[in-house]
Amino acid sequence: MILNASQLSALRQRNDEELRKGKYAKYGYPAHTIQDLLQTVEAIKKEKKKWQRLAQERGNTLRTIGDLANRKPEI
Repeated sequence: MILNASQLSALRQRNDEELRKGKYAKYGYPAHTIQDLLQTVEAIKKEKKKWQRLAQERGNTLRTIGDLANRKPEI
């Protein structure tokens, strides 16, 4: 199941409400488990952005190297 940003936000909000209720929260509601999962999703998003930036930098570097290799020698 893939959740979009608004669904993740709604889930986070509901979970925060359950955590605030403390001992009065619904019995069996896995608030801490959901909180851990949401933190994992955020960490994965950060990693994805990091790897995307790295891939862009690598592509730019390879493009620069290719341009330098294809240049005609200056005499």
